[in-house]
Amino acid sequence: MCLFAELFLLLKIFNIKFAGMDFNQLHEAYERVCKKQKLCESQSDELFRKVTQEINAAIGKIHSQQDLEGFDVNHIYSELQTVLKDIRPMNEVMLAEKDLTTALAKYGKILDKQFTMDLANAYMDVDFDIHILNRVIATHFFRLGQFDLGECFLREANEEEVPLKSAFQEMHNILDQLKAHNLQPALVWAASNHNKLQEYGYSLLFDLHELQFVQFLQKEQRKEAIDYMRAFISPFAPSHMRQIQRLMCSTLFIGPRLDRSPYQDLFQSSNWDLISEQFTRCYCHLIGYSCQSALQVLISAGLQALPPIIKMVNIFGKERKHEWLRSKQLPLEIELGKEFQFHSIFACPVSKEQSTAENIPMLMPCGHVLCKQTIQRISKSRNFKCPYCPQEVNLADCKPLHF
Repeated sequence: MCLFAELFLLLKIFNIKFAGMDFNQLHEAYERVCKKQKLCESQSDELFRKVTQEINAAIGKIHSQQDLEGFDVNHIYSELQTVLKDIRPMNEVMLAEKDLTTALAKYGKILDKQFTMDLANAYMDVDFDIHILNRVIATHFFRLGQFDLGECFLREANEEEVPLKSAFQEMHNILDQLKAHNLQPALVWAASNHNKLQEYGYSLLFDLHELQFVQFLQKEQRKEAIDYMRAFISPFAPSHMRQIQRLMCSTLFIGPRLDRSPYQDLFQSSNWDLISEQFTRCYCHLIGYSCQSALQVLISAGLQALPPIIKMVNIFGKERKHEWLRSKQLPLEIELGKEFQFHSIFACPVSKEQSTAENIPMLMPCGHVLCKQTIQRISKSRNFKCPYCPQEVNLADCKPLHF
């Protein structure tokens, strides 16, 4: 049961919705099953307690009366049978289990109704490069730090080594040290890549030095903290003066007062998790890899896109499916959320079509942008007037625009 509870919780947290599925109905059926299961368990426990109590009472009578004259054990057995017959333990248990079984059967029917999908209807005949797919899967394992699993997968798939493997090994070695509250490997890496990190607007090196300074204060090493400030943190004064002032003021509260000081946020244990996430983001950026696993993003996006596609095929029929498969474009727009938006999308204001590799955006001298096919259609190999301003435009003056 806890598995389904976790499922509903995840669906609520991540706001995952599937077309044609009523999760409220599912959750209500699940709650009924849980309620019946708890009721059945409590009734069974109570019946077991009563039966055990009567049997122990009968045993007590036998032990206390067996030496008396005229003692008849059959009379005690008869009394026990009468009491157990009145309790009817088997009937009560069967009745409780019947209610539970009924609730489970209804829940199973609702699950079958909601989750039964013919995934083959959403299949698109796309020529996948199996080697690229294998390398994506292996890279996913290396990104998660599962190097043994990734190497085993590459070996069994007869694939070559993934170039990013050694980089991810270094990243996870540093992350392991951060988990052990050892900042030195991360400091060495951040210092060697400081210029690149600055270009991208990252302050990783300063944040690592800040955490090292806090470590000295937590160990009540004020002198070492101030010396560290002078040697490593003071050069950041032009860009981080406010943070440096807070760090210096926090030295006044060294000792037991740190946790009750105005600077207690500097000493929270969650800062180690934040610095690990920041380091991972910086490291992946510098090696040209997304902070999130590409395979994880692909599957997450597919989970949201698949139900609308299946519903569309069921509505329009398989004949219409072949039409949009040939056009290599879905006939409907699927909203995936901002977390899956990685680049800008241009829609031509004249044709209302999205740009593609063949139909790219074109910038006209006047500053307005149309797609290539629209410009070719309205130009007819001569000068034409921009649809949005009176300026005349020559086709040769239009330039491809890259977002």
